Amino acid sequence: MIDKLQTIIERYDTLAELMSRPDAMHNMKAFTQLAREHSGLTELVELSKKYIDTYKQLQDDEEILNGDDPELKELVRDEIGHLREDIALQEERLKVLLIPKDPNDNKNTILEIRSGTGGDEAALFAGNLYRMYLRFTERQNWKSEIMTLHDNEGGGIKEVIVTIMGEGAYGLLKFESGVHRVQRIPETESSGRVHTSAATVAVLPEAEDVDIEVNEGDLKIDTYRASGAGGQHVNKTESAIRITHNPTGLVVTCQDETSQHKNRDKAMKVLRSRLYELEMERQHNERADARKSMVSTGDRSAKIRTYNFPQGRVTDHRINLTLYKLNDIMDGDLTETIEALQLEDQKAAMEAV
Repeated sequence: MIDKLQTIIERYDTLAELMSRPDAMHNMKAFTQLAREHSGLTELVELSKKYIDTYKQLQDDEEILNGDDPELKELVRDEIGHLREDIALQEERLKVLLIPKDPNDNKNTILEIRSGTGGDEAALFAGNLYRMYLRFTERQNWKSEIMTLHDNEGGGIKEVIVTIMGEGAYGLLKFESGVHRVQRIPETESSGRVHTSAATVAVLPEAEDVDIEVNEGDLKIDTYRASGAGGQHVNKTESAIRITHNPTGLVVTCQDETSQHKNRDKAMKVLRSRLYELEMERQHNERADARKSMVSTGDRSAKIRTYNFPQGRVTDHRINLTLYKLNDIMDGDLTETIEALQLEDQKAAMEAV
């Protein structure tokens, strides 16, 4: 353990030295990666140094206890018990911090919400989920930007894609991928019967240029006139963009901006992130010894959570967690749910190590 921690501390010091060089910021992408790695190691390094100091103190006290000086033995006898307790607590915390981190955790994220089965009620629920995540974003002091939004004629939304920008955005939201089910009485239901509807959520880490390289020759780019309300500019100008990635068949559209150039940039951001997701999935499938956890697979077809309005409860089926605080959760208070999912994911990772 000590040797491993010393290696981590040395790496931390090396990163600090590399970042302090006069030419370090000439390559901002490389500098940003160094800074992220350095920042990600800070908590681990601080605890490692504390653990090493405590361990050395314990060794010194045990040598005294095995020695011949009765007065010194009496002095360290009580201290040794406390040191051993500290060592045990620090080791448990170190085990968590030593779990290999997802390199995407600190990235911005692209959140996609689509109405599923249930017609207009599903679209209304998709709109509720969208508001829930925006409120969570506000609580985290993050920023959001709509990439594309398709309203539903009967209310709610058919589809929304939004970029959420902030430290640790993907790391907190990645557990939200999957099918979200709602059980409630629609306003149009005269008999008071509870209906079940669903919406799908996909959470992607925002891919950067260094993450995925897109060959322009693989793209088919079409322009067309944006549909829906938007004034004369939308009706007369072919500002909307459709990008098809020929090797994978992925299609991305964007028409929210009045500028064709801005729509293209947004569409490319979404495409790059979807391609990055495909690459991550391919690598995951190739690892025969990779741990398989329902918490972290992000399977879009898996029913992960039920929101039951008549009973005021939310149940996460992956960890059998039920909370009777539906109104708070729908208002973006997702902290308790996400922390429970993170804890379960950490347990699974520790068992796999």
